[in-house]
Amino acid sequence: MQHLGGDEARSARGALGAAMKPSILVVEDEPALAELLRYNLEAQGFEVRLGGDGDEALMLVDEKRPDLIVLDWMLPSISGIEVCRQLRRKSETRAIPIILLTARSEETDRVRGLESGADDYVTKPFSPSELIARIRAVLRRSRPALSEEALSFADLAMDLTGHRVTRAGREVHLGPTEFRLLRHFLENPGRVFSREQILDAVWGRDIYIEQRTVDVHIRRLRHPLPELGGRDLIRTVRSAGYAIDAQAAKAARG
Repeated sequence: MQHLGGDEARSARGALGAAMKPSILVVEDEPALAELLRYNLEAQGFEVRLGGDGDEALMLVDEKRPDLIVLDWMLPSISGIEVCRQLRRKSETRAIPIILLTARSEETDRVRGLESGADDYVTKPFSPSELIARIRAVLRRSRPALSEEALSFADLAMDLTGHRVTRAGREVHLGPTEFRLLRHFLENPGRVFSREQILDAVWGRDIYIEQRTVDVHIRRLRHPLPELGGRDLIRTVRSAGYAIDAQAAKAARG
């Protein structure tokens, strides 16, 4: 696996662009249906991973937490219902939205699926457009930032469509990596991320980059923000990582 330093890594990942796509994990044991869903979801701007059974689903969630899971009820090894229950029992995965896919259409089955922790329920056969509409609706409820064209925090505003950031009405000039980094913080206000978590979310898991690279880009992100607003919105949490949080926002307003 290639090992890149900070500037080289930035160049290598620049092609990713500014936007971070909502990630969907599709767990479906029918290969043709799984590929059909992948094709349609990717065409709508989602990042898609596929899993073929319950064990693989749990493994993939542990590797990288998705923004939403499309989960077939009838799976080899562990059923979709049981996968859903296991995810709901763990604090790290409790909040992940889950849409169940099933051929069961009885009301008792729908109730059972929802009681297991699913956020929505789609009965087979269904059209990809119906499922995508359900996905967007669930994401709007669970993570509004993923369906927004703008993000804001304190006196900071991010235009996702125009790829612009302003603070107190004045434009902030950020590079592509700093833009993705700031977006990640704005989509998860108050949460502390370790360097490893930031690397996975902003750079991805398919290339090895030194953790100190995160510190370099945090410094680059911090440089223009205080100049315009007077306060640093990025908080360093000793031995834990970084966050953008309410205390920093309150200080910025004060």
